[in-house]
Amino acid sequence: MLKIDGYRMNRLITVDDLIDIFIKGRQRGFDFIISKFSLNNRNRTKSAFSESAKDSSNWWIIPAVRKRWNYLITGKATVNYKEFLVQEMLKEKTDLKMLSLGSGSCETEMELARYTNFKTITCVDLSEYGLSVASKLARQKGLNKLEFICSDISDYVFPKKYFDVVLFNSSLHHFKNVENLISQKILRSLTDDGILVINEYVGPNRLQFPKKQIQEVNKAIKIIPKKFRKRYKTNLYKNFFTGYGVLRMIVADPSECVDSNSILPSIHKYFDPLIEKSYGGNILMNALKDISHHFIKINGDKEKLLEKLFLFEDEYLKNHSSDFVFGVYKKKLLPILGTKEESHP
Repeated sequence: MLKIDGYRMNRLITVDDLIDIFIKGRQRGFDFIISKFSLNNRNRTKSAFSESAKDSSNWWIIPAVRKRWNYLITGKATVNYKEFLVQEMLKEKTDLKMLSLGSGSCETEMELARYTNFKTITCVDLSEYGLSVASKLARQKGLNKLEFICSDISDYVFPKKYFDVVLFNSSLHHFKNVENLISQKILRSLTDDGILVINEYVGPNRLQFPKKQIQEVNKAIKIIPKKFRKRYKTNLYKNFFTGYGVLRMIVADPSECVDSNSILPSIHKYFDPLIEKSYGGNILMNALKDISHHFIKINGDKEKLLEKLFLFEDEYLKNHSSDFVFGVYKKKLLPILGTKEESHP
């Protein structure tokens, strides 16, 4: 059977792919759709993070969902992972040098720059737009710890044993050959007592979810009343979820989840977890996609509905690994084979 990018033709295209083309045209403009016909993979990836990317209705815009993440990661709905990282994992540490790869508009990095723990925060990203917005905002806020580098990961020169913290905030799943990146670049760029921090999608490559997961997402959609299933900026209602076709994934953004299921195995091979917390997403991400705007402001009924969806996902996670993980890791203490330099790959 013919395969594309390692996947069988029967997942090449789905009904949701066709719906998404229409919705993206309404939400982000048809110039965005035309940009996907570029033969240049890098240009298609960059277009996925253009200015129009902020106009969407995805699960992360829901305040109650963010509080759920906080609780599952930090134990407190009002404490996000950045606060937890600084106050618990980096407590009393100062003059830290941090590298953030795939930093986008650098909102997370600007939040971290307010803490005295950091001396410098280096943001590296492929998107000129995201970095230009971040640079302007950082100047306005007087955040002079930040530096911005527009570069492809393959062109960036990683300094040896220089950074105390390397951060991937929803970006590691966009990199190919994750194990090579972790072992040959991240590991060597961290100081001996440096840490790797991830807040990541770690599920199936190219969002090729198993049949059981797709079935459960459809059950969750049925829980939501029709009036809350009208898709953002359209007259269409969300009645089902068929999953994502491989062709759409590659055309829309060649970097999207290209090697995501290698993230945790690769990290665990070279690092030991100081903390690793799952926060789901297996059901909520796809059930709420394109209808999340209904839940920005919630009343009692909407609050109860979200709680019902949260419990539904919790039940699923009892027997399935989480698609999203927050983790903080230190280098493994490998047997010393020779000199200190030989102790790590």
